[in-house]
Amino acid sequence: MTSMPKSNGCIGDRPELTIYLAAPRGFCAGVDRAIQIVELALERYGAPVYVRHAIVHNRTVVEDLKAKGAIFVEEIDEIPETDAPIIFSAHGVPKAVPEAASRRRLFVLDATCPLVAKVHVEAARHFANGRELLLVGHAGHPEVVGTMGQLPKGAVHLIESIEDARTFAPCDPNRLAVLTQTTLSVDDTREIIAVLKERFPKLITPRKGDICYATTNRQDAVKRIAPCCDRMIVVGSPTSSNSLRLVEVAQRAGCPQAVLIERAAEIEWNAFKDIRSIGLTAGASAPQVLVEEIIDAFRARFATRIETVTTAEEDVAFKLPRELREAPAL
Repeated sequence: MTSMPKSNGCIGDRPELTIYLAAPRGFCAGVDRAIQIVELALERYGAPVYVRHAIVHNRTVVEDLKAKGAIFVEEIDEIPETDAPIIFSAHGVPKAVPEAASRRRLFVLDATCPLVAKVHVEAARHFANGRELLLVGHAGHPEVVGTMGQLPKGAVHLIESIEDARTFAPCDPNRLAVLTQTTLSVDDTREIIAVLKERFPKLITPRKGDICYATTNRQDAVKRIAPCCDRMIVVGSPTSSNSLRLVEVAQRAGCPQAVLIERAAEIEWNAFKDIRSIGLTAGASAPQVLVEEIIDAFRARFATRIETVTTAEEDVAFKLPRELREAPAL
C-alpha cells in the first residue's frame, strides 16, 4: 500500500522534495563536438592523441578521455616529435599556437567552438578596418586569451566590469568596436555594453550577440526556476565560466542559496535540511551522468518528485573537421 504524505511533509521516514530540473542544461553543441573530435581521433588514429589545454572545463570528461588515451598538455612545446593528432580545445587558441604547430609540421585538429571562431573572425575584420577593439570578458580565461591572441599585442582592450567601461580611454571614440566572451552573464554584459554605448555612441556592437545560444538558454532556464526553489545546484567545474555565471544568475533571480558542485560526493547535506524544493541544472561542459548521480543521491534521502522546466528546445549541431568526416584512406 502506498504511504500517504504526512502532515510534516514526509512520506514514510523520508521528507518530500521537489526537484525542478532545468531544460536545457549540460552539453552544448560546441562541447559535444569537441569531445567527439577527441574520441573519433582516438578511434581513427589510435592512442595517443595530444590535447592542448582541457578540451572542455570538466574533470570527469578529461579523466574519461585520458583513460582512452588522450594526453593533455598546456603548451605545444610539451609535445614530442610525433605524427599523432594535436587537438586544440573548444575555447580557441591564440594565433601563435597554430603557427608554432605549423612550423613543427604537427597534424592539428581544431576543436575550437564555431561560435568562438566567429568572434575571432569578427575581431580580425574590425582590426583590418582600423577599429580599436574592446573585449568584454574575464582576464586569463582561455577563450579570452585566444581571442586577444588573434591580433597584435595591445590591439584588444579587455573590459571586465562596468567600472572598466566607465574609465576606458580610447584613441579615437569614433573608431571603436566591442566583442564579448561567449560564456558571460547575459545581464552583466548588457549593462557593460550599455555604458560603453552611452559613452561612445558610434561604438559598433556585434550584429548578433556574441554570447552563445547555450549560455543564454541555460541562464533563462535558471531564471525561471530560481524564484520557486529553496536551493539551486549547478553541476559544473569551478574553472567553467558558464557554470559560475549560472550560480550568479540563480542568486540574482531570487534563489536563497545557489552552489556549484562537480559531483554528488561534494554535496553538503546540512545545507539541505528542512527544504522542500531544489533547482538543478548543469553547465555547458557537464555531462548528464553527473546530473543523474546527484538526482540519485537526493532520491536516497528524500521522497523526490522531478519536475522538468523547459524554456527552450535546442537542435544545434556543428560539423566535425573535414579530416574526421572523410572516409579513412585504405
